[in-house]
Amino acid sequence: MPERLASLDRIVVLSGFRVPMADADEQRLLERLKARDERAFNELVRLYQGKIYQLVFRMLGDRAEAEDLAQEVFVTVFKSIDGFRGDSKLSTWLYRVATNHTKNRLKYLGRRARGQKQELTELAEREVVESASMATSAKIDRPDEALLGREAESIVQQALARLEEDHRELVVLRDVENLSYEDIQRITGLAEGTVKSRLHRARLALKESVEALSAGRRKTT
Repeated sequence: MPERLASLDRIVVLSGFRVPMADADEQRLLERLKARDERAFNELVRLYQGKIYQLVFRMLGDRAEAEDLAQEVFVTVFKSIDGFRGDSKLSTWLYRVATNHTKNRLKYLGRRARGQKQELTELAEREVVESASMATSAKIDRPDEALLGREAESIVQQALARLEEDHRELVVLRDVENLSYEDIQRITGLAEGTVKSRLHRARLALKESVEALSAGRRKTT
């Protein structure tokens, strides 16, 4: 196992970047990983840590938890790479490991918090404001534009936190990570029709929540 994984906090800028990798390149990377090539694992981390961080952050709403969990995901990948059968892309398997870890962490947090969902929602809002959103920009925003961007990001993250766990997972995988329906099926184990119907309901619920939160903000300003 590499002695140190690069700091996720410094690589957040990659979170809006879809990692391109040809099938042949991915196969070579997989072969190196199974050969326990430390440089291959460092390469895997560099390529995917931003995306994995974003995935778990969007589902957890807590930056510190997301950083810890993203590290755990790569440790799991390191330990279990020999069990990867190659029936999906390496990146799809990585997402599957990440979503399974995240669901387990959500269950743990739910048992520990017991009804403190509002506290997690407020924490999610604070973390989003502190990180000034996941996306990068080629220009420096005007202060008023930056404020609007942070407020919109905060509202979306709060709305995500209000979704049912299964719905949140699908929204994040499809609308944040831009994964194909085929990849989502492999990750979740759901049939295509189920994915699409649940995603439709999740989007409606998210839209209603965003509108309600936005209306609430306007009343207080």
